[in-house]
Amino acid sequence: MTSSALAFSLPRGSWRQYRLVERFAPIVTIVLALIAIWYVAAVLMNLSLVRDGFEREETPYTISDLIEGTMSAERPLLPAPHQVVKTFLDSVFGYAPTAPRSLVYHSGITLSATLLGFALGALLGIGLALMIVHSRVLEKSLLPWVICSQMVPILALAPIFIVVLGAIGLHGLLPKSIISAYLCFFPVTIGMVKGFTSPDPMQLDLMRTWSASPRQVLSKLRWPSGVPYLFASLKVAITISLIGAIVAELPTGGEAGIGARLLAGSYYGQTIQIWAALVAAAILASGLIALVDLTQRVVARQMGAQP
Repeated sequence: MTSSALAFSLPRGSWRQYRLVERFAPIVTIVLALIAIWYVAAVLMNLSLVRDGFEREETPYTISDLIEGTMSAERPLLPAPHQVVKTFLDSVFGYAPTAPRSLVYHSGITLSATLLGFALGALLGIGLALMIVHSRVLEKSLLPWVICSQMVPILALAPIFIVVLGAIGLHGLLPKSIISAYLCFFPVTIGMVKGFTSPDPMQLDLMRTWSASPRQVLSKLRWPSGVPYLFASLKVAITISLIGAIVAELPTGGEAGIGARLLAGSYYGQTIQIWAALVAAAILASGLIALVDLTQRVVARQMGAQP
């Protein structure tokens, strides 16, 4: 039976429940499958570790003891999902938000660098796109350098940035934000160049026929045409900005931030702590993308788009 036929055969409440199930069932199925694969991988990867522990203590064990040990190892090679969830919840709700062991505190430190870097990178990207679109010389000379700037891995550049900026007296939030901006300006630049050049040539000719100035062409034609490209680029840029902020925290050896939690977990072999920090980063990235998406919906509605 098709969806249209079900719409007439089911009551309104049942139809809404059917639509919800139809919408979320594939997502839930994939998530459950991934969790099952994760548990199997945790058992296989931690099995030798747990077996060696039993043999060192000369304790008799069964297969069920081995499986149970892989699910509760203190420093597993791959923690089980419930271990990560427990550590994450303890780190979020078990301490005050300002406590050094709270993931809320560390996420706030990383978020501040992310947002500042995102703002700087987005403004820089839009400014470069405007210059490239309005100048053929800059298009030929500047655009290749913008592309080449992303060829060097940020892991190699981050320590250099930190040292150079520290030598001129810049410490704390700003160096991390600059590294974040360095990563996220690129997708904004490329996306807005595409957006600003997306109007049809006939539309540009019509604006010239009306004796429109370059500023009027930008405000009345290029900018509205570039808004969809802008938000598509910002969704990519906000996640890259978060990655840049986390990477920038690694070479500093700082004591705060998600990157610092990853580094501390790596030093002391706390794999569960590493995975909990990764979960916090994933939730943070999802929230930032949702915020950009909400802004896009509001702007589209203000521009007259149909809901």
